[in-house]
Amino acid sequence: MNLVLYSGGFEKENISLDLQAIKLTGKESPSITYIPSCSYDSEVEFTEFIKHYRELGISRFIHFPVDVMYDETIKKEAFTSDIIHLSGGNTYYFLKHLRRKGMLRELKDFVQRGGVLTGLSAGAILMTPNIETAGFPYFDKDDNEENISNLKAMNLVNFEFFPHYKNSLRYDQELLAHSKKLNRPIYACPDGSGIVVKKESLKFQGKCFCFYHGKKMRIR
Repeated sequence: MNLVLYSGGFEKENISLDLQAIKLTGKESPSITYIPSCSYDSEVEFTEFIKHYRELGISRFIHFPVDVMYDETIKKEAFTSDIIHLSGGNTYYFLKHLRRKGMLRELKDFVQRGGVLTGLSAGAILMTPNIETAGFPYFDKDDNEENISNLKAMNLVNFEFFPHYKNSLRYDQELLAHSKKLNRPIYACPDGSGIVVKKESLKFQGKCFCFYHGKKMRIR
């Protein structure tokens, strides 16, 4: 299993994670599919995505929004890429359309075949058992305008992921409370940080924190 979970931030903050994702493919210039959380304005974001990754030696890209009609040929090409990247955005909206198109199962199959799956913020949360971390804290959460009640995600890892973390009491109170309900850790990462999963091992990039059974720990 090869995964890279990005918290967020600017492209330059995440270059170390980008290079590790490329290394996981075993290729100097892998192909990459970009799946946006929402098709609206995604072509602008895709243009910036291409510009950044071309500087890292990638030359083959596919833009594959899933909340609109698409050709099966494009879908087939998308899943032959070396890397599939799930963008940030509204986690509930993204989950709704991935589930509606049967894409959660296909993404899991892609990973099991050896493909590298990367995700930023919402895209990273979707790799975990569920998307509950998108629903708090109250002052910085995704709006569930889709009225999603089934929060189950891909369940590729045995931890929960909290992106855009800020090391403050306001965030910690809700993360500590949520961690008391779980039998698995929550990894909270500030922008520019993230997690690389290679087979069964985890590598933490940048400052990362663990919330587990009501306790907070800095990962070193």
